[in-house]
Amino acid sequence: MKILTGPCVLEDRDTVMRIAEKLIPLSENKRVEFYFKASFDKANRTSLDSYRGPGLEEGLKLFQEIKEQFGYKLVTDIHESTQAAPAGEVLDILQIPAFLCRQTDLLVAAAKTNCIINIKKGQFLAAGSMKHPVDKVLRTRGIDEVNYENSDKNGVWLCERGNVFGYGSLIVDMKNLIAMREFAPVIFDATHSAQVPSTGGTTGGNSAIVPSLAKAAAAVGVDGFFFETHTNPDIALSDGPNMVQVDKLYKVIDDLFAIQDVLNYK
Repeated sequence: MKILTGPCVLEDRDTVMRIAEKLIPLSENKRVEFYFKASFDKANRTSLDSYRGPGLEEGLKLFQEIKEQFGYKLVTDIHESTQAAPAGEVLDILQIPAFLCRQTDLLVAAAKTNCIINIKKGQFLAAGSMKHPVDKVLRTRGIDEVNYENSDKNGVWLCERGNVFGYGSLIVDMKNLIAMREFAPVIFDATHSAQVPSTGGTTGGNSAIVPSLAKAAAAVGVDGFFFETHTNPDIALSDGPNMVQVDKLYKVIDDLFAIQDVLNYK
């Protein structure tokens, strides 16, 4: 099972390293393909005054320190095509944010690195439309046919994080997980699927529903899960309301394995 987890954004060094240390048992679990995730720049914050992160240069230094100290494979978002090459020298996965999933220059620049590319499905897109971003990455890498096998071999994943719906919330349509797996391995983003619209300049969320959403996705069948986590979500500098507290994350993941075992998923 692929698990992508970590704080939403790189905060101060001590906080980030403390979270990374808490995740050591998960990284050592032989059933887990573990990736540490954080952003060096949250360029899509609701408010101009919100904390965005340390930026590319300082962020890559901290990522390199995490890799050297813990041996983790690393994930980060990129928002501009110029960020792909330098980030690709340190990171193992480059994540394309949902609102940018159709941006050709960004996808092509990411595809030219040696990284796995994890493309988040836009909240405004149907699952079938995600064939086209996958095609852009695969064709840049010399592959003409979009299917699960080609994407798996050539490092292209898709990530589901819900759809915008008419009554002021995100809705997770589990049919999307099935549809997108025709094109690529699918990661279910359990914590962002629990977000609610911004109020007062910050994004809200309901972390209590994260375990249920993740278990539903495990029952449908996915290739991995994305969780944002923190030692103290109440003081996290981004996305705290929909995060899973790191000590509680282990129970959630144990439940996912139990579901997969009952259904004989690999």
